[in-house]
Amino acid sequence: MFHPGTQNLIDHWAALPEAGRIPARASFEPMRMGRLVPQLFTADRASEGATFRLAGAWIETLHARPMRGVSWLELWAPTSRPLVASAVVQTFREARPVVMVAEASRLRGVLEIVIAPLRQPDGTADRLIGLYQPVAEQERRREAVGPLTARLSIGVGTPSRAPLTLAALDGRRIA
Repeated sequence: MFHPGTQNLIDHWAALPEAGRIPARASFEPMRMGRLVPQLFTADRASEGATFRLAGAWIETLHARPMRGVSWLELWAPTSRPLVASAVVQTFREARPVVMVAEASRLRGVLEIVIAPLRQPDGTADRLIGLYQPVAEQERRREAVGPLTARLSIGVGTPSRAPLTLAALDGRRIA
C-alpha cells in the first residue's frame, strides 16, 4: 500500500489516454495534481538514468540546489545507482509506473519516489514524470539531505509493452 500522494500520481497517469502504451506528455496536466505540484519533477531519459528538466520547489529544497540539467543518478549513493537506472529502463520497457523507496541520512522516514513514462508529440518515449513523496512529515530544510539510498523498486500495475519502432542498419531493417 502506497502513500496517498504516490497513489494519486499513479492513478492520474493510469487515467491518461494510451496509458498502457505510454501516454503523451501533452495529456498530463501537472496542475491537476494540486498540493503535490511542489513534489513533482520531469526528466529526460539519458543514456544512463535521467536528467532533470523541471523540479518542484520541495525537491529543490530537499537537495538544496536548482535541479534543471542535473543527472538524477548523481543524487543517489553509488551503490544505489544500478537499481535506479534499472527502474528508469523498466518504466519505459514495461510502460507502467515504478515506485522506489529511498532513505537519506538527514531525512526523517523514507521517500516513495514514483516515476512514469511519457512520450513526445513525435512518438518518442523519452520523458519521465515523477513525484517525491515523504512518508513522514518533514521539517523545513536548511541543508541538503545527502545522497539517496534506494531500498526497493517495484513496477505498479500490469506490465504493457511500449510501442515498437523500426530500426535500420545500413538501410536494412533489423527490428
